Amino acid sequence: QVHLVESGGGLVQAGGSLRLSCAPSGVVFSINAMGWYRQAPGKQRELVATITSGGSINYADSVKGRFTISGDNAKYTVYLQMNSLKPEDTAVYYCNAQGLLLGGTRFGSWGQGTQVTVSS
Repeated sequence: QVHLVESGGGLVQAGGSLRLSCAPSGVVFSINAMGWYRQAPGKQRELVATITSGGSINYADSVKGRFTISGDNAKYTVYLQMNSLKPEDTAVYYCNAQGLLLGGTRFGSWGQGTQVTVSS
């Protein structure tokens, strides 16, 4: 299994910015797609943004124009730049990656989550 390491969460005032990053700690053969999801207290986990190895990007409507997802294919690292943060963006943010291990086995992994808190 692949372990994903996330960083960059924290506490910020409304209107502020944070940058999340995520990368696998083990060896992978390839990654097809990575993305960010979030889960607020009492709510289901929801998609925030995803990016494929080919560069296709998808955003939730609620973050379009404020969040930017990007990736470094060489480092298998994905970033989420979050600007103009709102209190409703407060959640635990989870990284997800899907790809192939050495030997061709498919994997899909989640990070441990990083807390983002936006104060009003």
